Amino acid sequence: MTMVTGYTKKLAILPFDHRASYISGLFDWKEPLNVEQVLKVAESKQIIYEGFKKARIPKEEAGILVDEQYGVGILRDARQQGTITAVSVEKSGQKEFDFAYGDDFAQHIEAMQPTFAKVLVRYNPEGDRTLNQRQIQRLKRLSDYLHQTQRLFLFELLVPAEVHQLELVDQNKDAYDSQLRPRLMGEAIEELQQAGVKPDVWKIEGLDKRTDCEHIVEVAHHNGDHNVGFIVLGRGANQKRVLHWLQTAASVPGFIGFAVGRTSFWNAIVDFEAKRLSPDDAATLIARNFEEWNSSFEAGRQSGMEPNETSAARSHADKITRKENRG
Repeated sequence: MTMVTGYTKKLAILPFDHRASYISGLFDWKEPLNVEQVLKVAESKQIIYEGFKKARIPKEEAGILVDEQYGVGILRDARQQGTITAVSVEKSGQKEFDFAYGDDFAQHIEAMQPTFAKVLVRYNPEGDRTLNQRQIQRLKRLSDYLHQTQRLFLFELLVPAEVHQLELVDQNKDAYDSQLRPRLMGEAIEELQQAGVKPDVWKIEGLDKRTDCEHIVEVAHHNGDHNVGFIVLGRGANQKRVLHWLQTAASVPGFIGFAVGRTSFWNAIVDFEAKRLSPDDAATLIARNFEEWNSSFEAGRQSGMEPNETSAARSHADKITRKENRG
């Protein structure tokens, strides 16, 4: 029997499932944390969740991505509210994908009952073949389980540069992103799908060209997975860059939304922890950023053209530029 995969509805996701990088970057701590530190991390994530709830985005489109470790209460509350939820399944801060809870991954997914189970995977098709095969075996196991239990699969694909690839572009990471990464992303998606790894939604790094966005969708849909959706991640980039990625992707059929995390919440949480912002003010700032991404994506989506051809997208980008200049 052919497995039907895919998700085609609009998705506006606020991701705050960061763990190792969150703890080290915001608090300068390392795991394992003591009880007081765990509560402090959970408190900060609660503020991000409050920001999500403040954002004026239609409920049927808006979702959160958070980890069970520090966000279990948030996941339970969101589920009770009927909010779209995604829970991270991978170990944090690892170069090689593995399950956060080992062979017990299924029990943890069932306990959280998320809309999506999410993995973050670093996969370069020109990288270590043995490593890639180990990752594929684990991912196929997860993919099979999720489809057998009729749960949705959200796959965050990162394609970090190999040494020899950076040499081709004189160590210029921006050149790698624009010249090499789009092709490698397509090859990675094709390899994973052919190995039986079948996400319903791909969460991918932003692409600068509309033609690259079209190519990625074409690759993913080639094997009959015509309903598979794509969302754009923020990668901690500045607002202007994130807006460009969102508007470029939004007009391409197959791109259904975004998941922008650090650019949404990082500065607000830093200022809250430094007591420069109250919890409510921090949440309001996060909500405003989240709404900004949604407005930008909608402007690009409704235009059906590239960002520089649309007055709506152009005026929106100009507004952000003015705001950045003031700030």
